[in-house]
Amino acid sequence: MSGESVASMHADPRSDASVSDRCGVDEVDRSQPEVKAYSALESSGRIHLLGFPIDALTEAECIERILASICASRGGWVVTHNLDHLRRLVNDRAFADLCDESDIRVADGMPLVWASRLQGTPLPERVTGSSLIWSLTEAAASQDRSIFLLGGDGDTASEAANMLRSRFPSLRIAGTDPAPLGSEKNVEKFEQLKRTLKDTRPDIVYVAMGSPKQELIIRKLRDLLPGAWWMGVGISFSFVCGEVKRAPQWMQQLGLEWIHRMVQEPGRLWRRYLVEGVPFAIRLMLSAAMRRRRSSHPA
Repeated sequence: MSGESVASMHADPRSDASVSDRCGVDEVDRSQPEVKAYSALESSGRIHLLGFPIDALTEAECIERILASICASRGGWVVTHNLDHLRRLVNDRAFADLCDESDIRVADGMPLVWASRLQGTPLPERVTGSSLIWSLTEAAASQDRSIFLLGGDGDTASEAANMLRSRFPSLRIAGTDPAPLGSEKNVEKFEQLKRTLKDTRPDIVYVAMGSPKQELIIRKLRDLLPGAWWMGVGISFSFVCGEVKRAPQWMQQLGLEWIHRMVQEPGRLWRRYLVEGVPFAIRLMLSAAMRRRRSSHPA
Protein backbone atom coordinates (compact mmCIF):
# COMPACT_ATOMS: atom_id res chain seq x y z
CA MET A 1 0.00 0.00 0.00
CA SER A 2 1.52 3.33 -1.02
CA GLY A 3 -0.78 5.40 1.18
CA GLU A 4 0.69 7.52 3.94
CA SER A 5 0.21 7.11 7.67
CA VAL A 6 -0.27 10.49 9.27
CA ALA A 7 1.35 11.01 12.63
CA SER A 8 -1.28 13.53 13.66
CA MET A 9 -4.12 11.04 13.28
CA HIS A 10 -5.83 10.31 16.61
CA ALA A 11 -5.41 6.87 18.08
CA ASP A 12 -9.17 6.63 18.35
CA PRO A 13 -10.57 9.37 16.08
CA ARG A 14 -14.19 8.42 16.73
CA SER A 15 -14.14 8.15 20.52
CA ASP A 16 -17.17 9.56 22.33
CA ALA A 17 -15.15 12.51 23.58
CA SER A 18 -13.83 13.51 20.19
CA VAL A 19 -17.25 13.18 18.57
CA SER A 20 -18.80 15.30 21.30
CA ASP A 21 -16.16 17.98 20.82
CA ARG A 22 -16.64 18.06 17.06
CA CYS A 23 -20.42 18.17 17.20
CA GLY A 24 -20.59 20.52 20.16
CA VAL A 25 -23.01 18.30 22.10
CA ASP A 26 -22.78 16.15 25.21
CA GLU A 27 -23.62 13.00 23.32
CA VAL A 28 -24.63 12.12 19.82
CA ASP A 29 -28.20 10.92 19.39
CA ARG A 30 -31.01 11.68 17.01
CA SER A 31 -32.60 14.25 19.34
CA GLN A 32 -29.65 16.63 19.12
CA PRO A 33 -29.85 19.98 17.28
CA GLU A 34 -27.35 18.90 14.62
CA VAL A 35 -29.51 15.94 13.70
CA LYS A 36 -32.63 18.12 13.57
CA ALA A 37 -30.76 20.58 11.36
CA TYR A 38 -29.89 17.77 8.99
CA SER A 39 -33.50 16.62 8.87
CA ALA A 40 -34.60 20.15 7.98
CA LEU A 41 -31.99 20.38 5.28
CA GLU A 42 -33.13 17.04 3.88
CA SER A 43 -36.37 18.69 2.87
CA SER A 44 -34.57 21.13 0.55
CA GLY A 45 -36.15 21.08 -2.88
CA ARG A 46 -34.88 19.41 -6.01
CA ILE A 47 -35.35 20.55 -9.55
CA HIS A 48 -35.28 18.32 -12.63
CA LEU A 49 -33.37 18.75 -15.87
CA LEU A 50 -34.40 16.39 -18.68
CA GLY A 51 -36.11 14.35 -15.96
CA PHE A 52 -33.05 14.00 -13.70
CA PRO A 53 -32.90 15.51 -10.20
CA ILE A 54 -30.51 18.23 -9.04
CA ASP A 55 -30.50 19.51 -5.47
CA ALA A 56 -31.17 23.25 -5.17
CA LEU A 57 -28.30 23.87 -2.76
CA THR A 58 -25.61 26.48 -2.44
CA GLU A 59 -22.06 25.33 -1.78
CA ALA A 60 -22.40 26.43 1.86
CA GLU A 61 -25.67 24.50 2.25
CA CYS A 62 -24.10 21.40 0.71
CA ILE A 63 -21.24 21.57 3.23
CA GLU A 64 -23.67 22.16 6.10
CA ARG A 65 -25.70 19.12 5.11
CA ILE A 66 -22.62 16.90 4.91
CA LEU A 67 -21.17 17.95 8.26
CA ALA A 68 -24.52 17.74 10.04
CA SER A 69 -24.94 14.25 8.66
CA ILE A 70 -21.48 13.20 9.87
CA CYS A 71 -22.37 14.53 13.32
CA ALA A 72 -25.41 12.28 13.20
CA SER A 73 -23.14 9.32 12.30
CA ARG A 74 -24.78 9.13 8.89
CA GLY A 75 -22.72 8.84 5.75
CA GLY A 76 -23.59 9.72 2.19
CA TRP A 77 -22.44 10.34 -1.33
CA VAL A 78 -22.19 13.58 -3.32
CA VAL A 79 -22.34 13.60 -7.12
CA THR A 80 -21.42 16.84 -8.89
CA HIS A 81 -23.14 16.75 -12.27
CA ASN A 82 -21.69 18.59 -15.24
CA LEU A 83 -23.03 18.70 -18.79
CA ASP A 84 -21.25 15.48 -19.76
CA HIS A 85 -22.75 13.72 -16.73
CA LEU A 86 -26.23 14.84 -17.72
CA ARG A 87 -25.69 13.66 -21.29
CA ARG A 88 -24.69 10.21 -20.02
CA LEU A 89 -27.61 10.13 -17.60
CA VAL A 90 -29.89 10.55 -20.60
CA ASN A 91 -28.11 7.98 -22.78
CA ASP A 92 -26.88 5.37 -20.30
CA ARG A 93 -29.46 3.72 -18.05
CA ALA A 94 -26.75 1.97 -16.01
CA PHE A 95 -25.06 5.28 -15.22
CA ALA A 96 -28.41 6.82 -14.30
CA ASP A 97 -29.14 3.93 -11.94
CA LEU A 98 -25.68 4.32 -10.41
CA CYS A 99 -26.17 8.03 -9.70
CA ASP A 100 -29.62 7.32 -8.25
CA GLU A 101 -27.78 5.72 -5.32
CA SER A 102 -26.21 9.06 -4.34
CA ASP A 103 -27.57 11.31 -1.60
CA ILE A 104 -26.74 14.80 -2.90
CA ARG A 105 -26.66 15.80 -6.56
CA VAL A 106 -25.47 19.31 -7.37
CA ALA A 107 -24.82 21.20 -10.61
CA ASP A 108 -21.11 21.31 -11.46
CA GLY A 109 -21.67 22.92 -14.86
CA MET A 110 -22.92 26.41 -15.73
CA PRO A 111 -25.08 25.06 -18.60
CA LEU A 112 -27.13 23.22 -15.96
CA VAL A 113 -27.55 26.41 -13.96
CA TRP A 114 -28.55 28.35 -17.09
CA ALA A 115 -31.05 25.67 -18.08
CA SER A 116 -32.59 25.69 -14.59
CA ARG A 117 -33.13 29.44 -14.86
CA LEU A 118 -34.49 29.19 -18.38
CA GLN A 119 -37.13 26.64 -17.37
CA GLY A 120 -38.19 28.72 -14.36
CA THR A 121 -36.73 26.50 -11.62
CA PRO A 122 -33.47 28.32 -10.87
CA LEU A 123 -30.64 26.64 -9.02
CA PRO A 124 -29.00 28.99 -6.53
CA GLU A 125 -25.47 28.53 -7.90
CA ARG A 126 -22.94 26.22 -9.44
CA VAL A 127 -21.38 23.80 -6.93
CA THR A 128 -18.20 22.19 -8.25
CA GLY A 129 -16.14 19.33 -6.93
CA SER A 130 -12.99 21.36 -7.58
CA SER A 131 -14.29 24.09 -5.26
CA LEU A 132 -15.75 21.74 -2.64
CA ILE A 133 -12.42 19.98 -2.20
CA TRP A 134 -11.18 23.28 -0.72
CA SER A 135 -14.27 24.58 1.08
CA LEU A 136 -15.44 21.24 2.46
CA THR A 137 -11.91 20.40 3.58
CA GLU A 138 -11.62 23.75 5.37
CA ALA A 139 -14.93 23.10 7.13
CA ALA A 140 -13.87 19.56 7.98
CA ALA A 141 -10.61 20.83 9.50
CA SER A 142 -12.55 23.30 11.66
CA GLN A 143 -14.59 20.40 13.09
CA ASP A 144 -11.64 18.01 13.51
CA ARG A 145 -12.87 15.75 10.71
CA SER A 146 -10.50 13.60 8.68
CA ILE A 147 -10.21 13.12 4.93
CA PHE A 148 -8.84 10.39 2.68
CA LEU A 149 -7.63 11.04 -0.87
CA LEU A 150 -8.11 8.13 -3.25
CA GLY A 151 -7.00 7.99 -6.88
CA GLY A 152 -5.45 10.76 -8.95
CA ASP A 153 -2.64 10.63 -11.49
CA GLY A 154 0.79 9.60 -10.26
CA ASP A 155 1.55 11.11 -6.86
CA THR A 156 -1.14 13.78 -7.01
CA ALA A 157 -3.09 12.29 -4.08
CA SER A 158 -0.18 12.68 -1.65
CA GLU A 159 0.84 16.03 -3.18
CA ALA A 160 -2.71 17.34 -2.88
CA ALA A 161 -2.85 16.09 0.72
CA ASN A 162 0.31 18.03 1.51
CA MET A 163 -1.09 21.17 -0.12
CA LEU A 164 -4.38 20.91 1.79
CA ARG A 165 -2.55 20.33 5.05
CA SER A 166 -0.33 23.35 4.45
CA ARG A 167 -3.42 25.49 3.80
CA PHE A 168 -5.35 24.09 6.79
CA PRO A 169 -2.80 23.10 9.47
CA SER A 170 -5.38 21.52 11.78
CA LEU A 171 -6.58 19.17 9.03
CA ARG A 172 -6.33 15.45 9.72
CA ILE A 173 -5.36 13.38 6.70
CA ALA A 174 -6.45 9.80 7.36
CA GLY A 175 -4.45 8.59 4.37
CA THR A 176 -3.92 8.59 0.62
CA ASP A 177 -3.84 5.90 -2.04
CA PRO A 178 -3.21 6.43 -5.78
CA ALA A 179 -5.34 3.38 -6.68
CA PRO A 180 -4.28 3.29 -10.37
CA LEU A 181 -6.70 2.27 -13.11
CA GLY A 182 -7.51 -1.42 -12.90
CA SER A 183 -6.41 -1.76 -9.29
CA GLU A 184 -9.92 -2.80 -8.26
CA LYS A 185 -9.40 -5.92 -10.40
CA ASN A 186 -6.33 -6.86 -8.38
CA VAL A 187 -7.94 -8.72 -5.49
CA GLU A 188 -4.96 -8.40 -3.15
CA LYS A 189 -4.53 -4.66 -3.68
CA PHE A 190 -8.24 -3.99 -3.44
CA GLU A 191 -8.52 -5.92 -0.19
CA GLN A 192 -5.56 -3.93 1.16
CA LEU A 193 -7.31 -0.70 0.23
CA LYS A 194 -10.46 -1.85 2.01
CA ARG A 195 -8.45 -2.71 5.14
CA THR A 196 -6.77 0.68 5.07
CA LEU A 197 -10.09 2.50 4.83
CA LYS A 198 -11.57 0.45 7.66
CA ASP A 199 -8.49 1.04 9.82
CA THR A 200 -8.23 4.79 9.23
CA ARG A 201 -11.99 5.46 9.26
CA PRO A 202 -11.99 8.81 7.47
CA ASP A 203 -15.00 11.09 7.70
CA ILE A 204 -14.75 12.21 4.06
CA VAL A 205 -13.30 10.33 1.10
CA TYR A 206 -12.40 12.18 -2.10
CA VAL A 207 -12.18 9.88 -5.13
CA ALA A 208 -10.33 11.26 -8.15
CA MET A 209 -10.65 8.75 -10.97
CA GLY A 210 -12.88 10.41 -13.54
CA SER A 211 -16.47 9.45 -14.28
CA PRO A 212 -17.94 6.84 -14.24
CA LYS A 213 -15.01 4.95 -12.71
CA GLN A 214 -15.07 6.99 -9.51
CA GLU A 215 -18.80 6.41 -9.07
CA LEU A 216 -18.34 2.67 -9.57
CA ILE A 217 -15.53 2.58 -7.00
CA ILE A 218 -17.61 4.56 -4.51
CA ARG A 219 -20.47 2.09 -4.93
CA LYS A 220 -18.08 -0.79 -4.14
CA LEU A 221 -16.50 0.84 -1.10
CA ARG A 222 -19.07 3.06 0.60
CA ASP A 223 -20.64 0.31 2.74
CA LEU A 224 -17.25 -0.13 4.46
CA LEU A 225 -17.70 3.26 6.10
CA PRO A 226 -21.41 3.83 6.75
CA GLY A 227 -20.69 7.06 8.63
CA ALA A 228 -18.43 8.61 5.97
CA TRP A 229 -19.21 10.90 3.04
CA TRP A 230 -17.87 10.17 -0.42
CA MET A 231 -17.38 12.50 -3.36
CA GLY A 232 -15.97 11.98 -6.83
CA VAL A 233 -13.71 14.91 -7.69
CA GLY A 234 -12.33 14.04 -11.13
CA ILE A 235 -9.11 15.92 -11.88
CA SER A 236 -9.28 18.02 -8.70
CA PHE A 237 -6.15 16.54 -7.07
CA SER A 238 -4.18 17.88 -10.02
CA PHE A 239 -5.83 21.28 -9.56
CA VAL A 240 -5.00 21.33 -5.84
CA CYS A 241 -1.32 20.48 -6.23
CA GLY A 242 -0.92 22.78 -9.25
CA GLU A 243 -0.13 20.10 -11.81
CA VAL A 244 -3.09 21.31 -13.91
CA LYS A 245 -4.19 24.94 -13.85
CA ARG A 246 -7.86 25.71 -13.31
CA ALA A 247 -9.48 28.38 -15.46
CA PRO A 248 -9.43 31.99 -14.19
CA GLN A 249 -12.39 33.02 -12.09
CA TRP A 250 -13.89 35.15 -14.86
CA MET A 251 -13.96 32.16 -17.21
CA GLN A 252 -15.61 30.03 -14.53
CA GLN A 253 -18.28 32.67 -13.94
CA LEU A 254 -19.01 32.99 -17.67
CA GLY A 255 -19.27 29.22 -18.12
CA LEU A 256 -16.12 29.10 -20.28
CA GLU A 257 -14.05 26.78 -18.10
CA TRP A 258 -14.51 24.00 -20.65
CA ILE A 259 -12.54 26.03 -23.22
CA HIS A 260 -9.64 26.38 -20.78
CA ARG A 261 -9.70 22.63 -20.11
CA MET A 262 -9.91 21.74 -23.81
CA VAL A 263 -6.93 23.96 -24.65
CA GLN A 264 -4.90 22.11 -22.01
CA GLU A 265 -5.93 18.63 -23.20
CA PRO A 266 -7.27 18.98 -26.76
CA GLY A 267 -6.62 15.38 -27.78
CA ARG A 268 -8.68 13.99 -24.93
CA LEU A 269 -11.41 16.58 -24.60
CA TRP A 270 -12.24 18.03 -28.02
CA ARG A 271 -14.78 15.35 -28.84
CA ARG A 272 -16.46 15.51 -25.42
CA TYR A 273 -16.89 19.27 -25.58
CA LEU A 274 -17.40 20.04 -29.28
CA VAL A 275 -18.89 16.92 -30.87
CA GLU A 276 -20.98 15.72 -27.92
CA GLY A 277 -21.23 18.66 -25.54
CA VAL A 278 -22.32 21.57 -27.74
CA PRO A 279 -25.23 19.73 -29.45
CA PHE A 280 -26.39 18.35 -26.12
CA ALA A 281 -26.24 21.81 -24.52
CA ILE A 282 -28.51 23.10 -27.29
CA ARG A 283 -30.90 20.21 -26.64
CA LEU A 284 -30.88 20.99 -22.92
CA MET A 285 -31.68 24.67 -23.46
CA LEU A 286 -34.48 23.88 -25.90
CA SER A 287 -35.97 21.41 -23.45
CA ALA A 288 -35.77 24.00 -20.65
CA ALA A 289 -37.44 26.64 -22.82
CA MET A 290 -40.22 24.24 -23.80
CA ARG A 291 -40.82 23.31 -20.18
CA ARG A 292 -41.04 26.99 -19.23
CA ARG A 293 -43.52 27.53 -22.04
CA ARG A 294 -45.68 24.57 -20.99
CA SER A 295 -45.75 25.76 -17.40
CA SER A 296 -46.76 29.24 -18.52
CA HIS A 297 -49.47 27.98 -20.86
CA PRO A 298 -50.94 24.82 -19.30
CA ALA A 299 -53.36 22.85 -21.46
